[in-house]
Amino acid sequence: MRSSVSPTTRESYAMPTSQLGFELDSRLERDSVPLMWLGLCEMRLMNDRRWPWLVLVPQRVGAVEIHDLTPLDQTMLTFETNTVSKALKELTQCQKINIGALGNVVSQLHVHIVARHDRDAAWPGPVWGHGHREPYEPASIHKFIDSVRSKLAHQD
Repeated sequence: MRSSVSPTTRESYAMPTSQLGFELDSRLERDSVPLMWLGLCEMRLMNDRRWPWLVLVPQRVGAVEIHDLTPLDQTMLTFETNTVSKALKELTQCQKINIGALGNVVSQLHVHIVARHDRDAAWPGPVWGHGHREPYEPASIHKFIDSVRSKLAHQD
């Protein structure tokens, strides 16, 4: 059975008219790369090669907390989070997936999904505030993005 999350690229996706006022926080825009559109969320890759780190951003104007979403959107966010975290775990063979919607620095609702290994630089502590960001090289970021898209497209 295939997942109903479809790997639609931003270029071919038309945002619903009801969300035309949505604007991505400039810090998320600066620190991450668009990967694909899901149903509710835009999935982005944090541009830090130290951790496989995805971010889901629900496309809802003014959403700061999960409870700001409608019950249906909350269900979609849970579904998309679970689907993406499962795919990331299978893809990276990590020991643990960390999921968080902190919002202390960027209040716009977004969910971090981070693959963790006991050999990563911050283990067992949090990734936030640890060292300095190490951006991906262009070839490796494209390879990782393609592998995530492919995994989601073929996930059972």
